[in-house]
Amino acid sequence: MPTSRSSRWLALGALAIAMLTIGLDTTVLTVALPTLSVDLGASNAQLQWFASAYTLVLAAVLLPAGSLGDRFGRKRFLLAALVLFGAASALCAYAGSAELLIGARAALGLGAAIMMPLSMAVLPVLFPDSRERGRALTIWVTSTAIGLPLGPIVGGWMLEHFWWGSIFLINVPLVIIGILAVALFVPESRSNHSRPADVPGILLSSAGLLGLTYGFIRIGDDGWSDLADWGLIAAGLALLALFVAWQRRVAYPLIDLKLFRSRGFTLGSTLATVVNFAMFGLLFLVPQFLQAVNGESSLGTGLRLLPMIGGLLVGTRVAGRAVRSVGSGPLVGAGFVLLAIALGLGAMTTVETGYGWTATWITVLGAGMGMVMPVTMAAAMDALSVERAGSGSAVVQALRQAGGTIGVAVLGTVLNAGYQAGLGDAAVRPVSDSVSAGVAVAGQRGDLGLLDTVRTAFVSGMNQTLWVCVAICALAAAVAFWLLPRRPAAPSTLEAAPEPVVGPAPVTESLHVG
Repeated sequence: MPTSRSSRWLALGALAIAMLTIGLDTTVLTVALPTLSVDLGASNAQLQWFASAYTLVLAAVLLPAGSLGDRFGRKRFLLAALVLFGAASALCAYAGSAELLIGARAALGLGAAIMMPLSMAVLPVLFPDSRERGRALTIWVTSTAIGLPLGPIVGGWMLEHFWWGSIFLINVPLVIIGILAVALFVPESRSNHSRPADVPGILLSSAGLLGLTYGFIRIGDDGWSDLADWGLIAAGLALLALFVAWQRRVAYPLIDLKLFRSRGFTLGSTLATVVNFAMFGLLFLVPQFLQAVNGESSLGTGLRLLPMIGGLLVGTRVAGRAVRSVGSGPLVGAGFVLLAIALGLGAMTTVETGYGWTATWITVLGAGMGMVMPVTMAAAMDALSVERAGSGSAVVQALRQAGGTIGVAVLGTVLNAGYQAGLGDAAVRPVSDSVSAGVAVAGQRGDLGLLDTVRTAFVSGMNQTLWVCVAICALAAAVAFWLLPRRPAAPSTLEAAPEPVVGPAPVTESLHVG
């Protein structure tokens, strides 16, 4: 098995491609929903399940996937996940019914749930030197983030030139490249100790995350007053509490709760989750503003999100150069300040605001994300030994997934409340359902007054939502400045560590990250 420097970076390229496909698949579906509703005869409930099936399986499988990879071999599980993801993408493309597409999307979620923590977990194996690992993690994070805004661009272009199934087929060649590169260049690694599977822990964590995630998905649709949705959330939280209690007493737990004694892991994973509020504030609100208020097409909307990628690339470059000279605390704090400033600028949007203003603040937001995401993820990763890299990475990803779902529910509720209040007497269905529905009704009636009311109400709700994001990011900035290290990090113990054992042999437990 080659372990040269060039092979490591080729392996990283394969992992980046794999994560790019996950980012694309997360958002590419949004532009195809109107087409799917017609071609597959999908109901509104089925349209929701196209997204929910993916999200729920992803949330339920993340934790056990990382632990099983630690036990049986991360490369082996990663290759299996890539094969599953490619096969499920092809199945999605040729699904002849809504039910089959929902099942294929669930299979996609299963593949993604394995790919996410294990692709992250092999980074300490590939890059034992902390400086190289930091650059590698930046590339890994950037590839994931870039895939999100690219989804609507690629999906919009594909729908204009091909049939709806093409948006899923684009995954297949990328997955094939990933499979070949992982097979050739990624060394096998696993835990040095043979641990029995924590079956009760797997069941409790999966059921708990499933209940919590589905409850917040339902709240996003039904509002915060539905008692059945709160029952799901309460059941999920109760199961997760039982999971934590079980982890404290079992001899071989699914996750090592001692990780949370590390300030770097706890703060890094928490702040990496908080930044999702800024990201979802952008990806949840701005496309609706560009389409419903500015009248852009799906493809045009995706293209107008590109400045975020430019800002992201600048921010990650600044973070890579500055973290060793100023320390993670000032850098992450400054990144969250940038996020708060960008979101505050966005909250000053009016119906008459031109694209130049939008491009400015989403560029600044991208730069803030680029400064925060790699450094917070690195802070969490530096607390992990290679021995438990899979399960630890799964915890980070599970927190981000749950936080993202909760964030969408919170932001969606704030947006809906502001939109409903702005509509006034016009707050009747279907106008009150969404800004897109309101614009459609106004267009059908030829009612310019209603159109102006709908657009103004949405912008008001959007601005209120962005101010909530500003407050969250400002609080996160204070936490980062106060609690993360304010001095440059000391040389990592990994810089003098021996090379990991590769091939069939397990990685030695003495190799630590950070």
